[in-house]
Amino acid sequence: MTKMKVFVTREILPEGLEILRKNFDVDVWTEYAPPSKEIIKERIKDADAILTMLSDKIDAEIINSAPKLKIIAQLAVGYDNIDLKAAKERGIYVTNTPDALTDASADFSFALMMAISRRVVEADKYVRAGKWKVAWHPSMMLGAPLRGTTMGIIGAGRIGQAMAKRGRGFDMRILYYNRSAKPEFEKECGAKRVELEELLKESDFVSLHVPLNDQTRGLINAEKLALMKKTAYLISNARGPVIEEKALYEALKNHKIAGAALDVFCTEPTPADNPLLELDNIVVAPHISSANTVTRTKMSVMNAEDITAVLMGKEPKNIVVGK
Repeated sequence: MTKMKVFVTREILPEGLEILRKNFDVDVWTEYAPPSKEIIKERIKDADAILTMLSDKIDAEIINSAPKLKIIAQLAVGYDNIDLKAAKERGIYVTNTPDALTDASADFSFALMMAISRRVVEADKYVRAGKWKVAWHPSMMLGAPLRGTTMGIIGAGRIGQAMAKRGRGFDMRILYYNRSAKPEFEKECGAKRVELEELLKESDFVSLHVPLNDQTRGLINAEKLALMKKTAYLISNARGPVIEEKALYEALKNHKIAGAALDVFCTEPTPADNPLLELDNIVVAPHISSANTVTRTKMSVMNAEDITAVLMGKEPKNIVVGK
């Protein structure tokens, strides 16, 4: 009997692959760089499932090139790279990995906040470049405190709430902007729901935790950045296009805000000539918020279990699009 076929667009952690290989013919793209659109179409023309990454553009053309496709399992929380309408029209499940990376992402957001406010990366470069000539001075590498300041959370989902909990550990005041109120979150963290403009004006740290959609694309633009304090910092490991990069560059270059820390960009990988990379008051990372072994293993297993469920005629757990 011919086994059902699964195409995996990047080499996931072994635990996930082991689950899939027990029952299915697994085709893994082993190159570090992503497969092209044409390669994906070729590899899934007879596939029953595909396991995808955020950097894979799974549009209607790709979806319709795979007549046997039953599930698209995304190794991420976000799924704006997938044409959900085309999947639904075909009766194809789309799943993701909610909650698996909540703590890892919040940890990294907080790490970014610490790094930019306490000038960790700048200090590292300072030492390595041989600029450290005086052992200690009261005004050397002065940064900004966290304790007692105000953190503004834009998007109070799982990750936003987890970030706020970390802030409470530093006695930070928590403001949040969200479409709906979160009474339990307010009770647990002493958080206050406010309008976006008020959050931007009052926060010392603004942390973005929204999905990318028509409402959030370009949400942080020149107008919004102008509302922030000159001493405030912008933190994001949401999605790159939530911020207008040109406006952020101008705000940082002209010291309209104190700094920014980003794990995401409008184009990924960001070009080496991105003007943001010329600035000292920004910390950057290559989209690695969920990059720890435990989290990535859990994500891989979640995808593998959802694929297995669907191909065995059952309903997956983590449904974005169902039948």
